[in-house]
Amino acid sequence: MRLTPILLPAQLGDILRSARLNRGLTQTDVARQLGISTQAVSKLEKHAARASFDRIHRLCQVLGLELLLQDKPAMNLRDAGAPEW
Repeated sequence: MRLTPILLPAQLGDILRSARLNRGLTQTDVARQLGISTQAVSKLEKHAARASFDRIHRLCQVLGLELLLQDKPAMNLRDAGAPEW
């Protein structure tokens, strides 16, 4: 299993789209499984950062993805520069 850290909210949609395509699924296939429109799936992929956690979680289940939260590796704050806000 490959871990893909998401550093920016905009990356999420690209990761979800790639996962869908790698599984040979169309947006229509995913929409049917989620009980939403094809347009809603398109919107999820384009604007995933705006979607609810519940909807992202359900999409991940359909795509066979696992959401994982973990601590960042410790770093020296003096060498870190500006914080990631």
